[in-house]
Amino acid sequence: MALTSSGTLYIVATPIGNLEDITYRAVRTLAEVDLIAAEDTRHSRKLLAHFGIPTRLTPYHDHNERLKTDYLLEKLRGGESVAIITDAGTPCIADPGYRIARAAAAAGIRVVPVPGPSAIIAALSAAGLPTDRFSFEGFLPPKQGKRKSRLMELKDDDRVVVFYEAPHRLADTLADMAEVFGEREAVIARELTKIHEEFRRGTLVELASHYAGTGVRGEVAILVAPQVESRTASAGDAEALLRERLDNGGQSLKDVVAGVVAETGISRSEVYSLALKLRQKN
Repeated sequence: MALTSSGTLYIVATPIGNLEDITYRAVRTLAEVDLIAAEDTRHSRKLLAHFGIPTRLTPYHDHNERLKTDYLLEKLRGGESVAIITDAGTPCIADPGYRIARAAAAAGIRVVPVPGPSAIIAALSAAGLPTDRFSFEGFLPPKQGKRKSRLMELKDDDRVVVFYEAPHRLADTLADMAEVFGEREAVIARELTKIHEEFRRGTLVELASHYAGTGVRGEVAILVAPQVESRTASAGDAEALLRERLDNGGQSLKDVVAGVVAETGISRSEVYSLALKLRQKN
């Protein structure tokens, strides 16, 4: 169904790496709107060219967002349909777009999401952490003092907490997290949907040690498991879970151990020791 000329604002998600992740609806919408507001027009032109989309572009980013909002509102009020896209993923989520979405809604203009790729959701879905409740914190402060202060505020959070981090700060941030949070389970999700996609699981101490002095590239998400309030299971419970999961196969020993630790609250060293004993018996 063709878009109407009622002046609609579309919030369109675009691939975070693999171009095949764009939806049919996103391609159609971008081809049919009158104007696309893009975070980086040079980057977005490559995406549009790949899918043969001729729609004109205008820049809309952190540095011109306030001024450009009035321009886009004028276009919308005049009956033009406008799409907002970011460099990768879903606009308005740790990216430009929320000001125009809020202004359009306040002006009685229809705002329509065109859902699709999201680095946060992709990381959570494959992390193997309890995701019934989670918190997204975006980027931590780059300076260590402020970063550690923010981590202290989050120390007792009982949800999975998701952070974005620049690759050159990953080792330092993990070291601070290990100091503040202790032996908590965590997952590093890097270069999602791309050729060098990586999921690395372990405790914050293990991850901090692994990435210390190691240069990494690409976009990084850090997922930290919730604090286990108390030990709610026995060694027998952990052993039963380990037997079941090791017998079923399909998971590495490390992932099995991480899952049992998260469910039982028993220390990783104890669960790992049990797992090794069970493997030796088999």
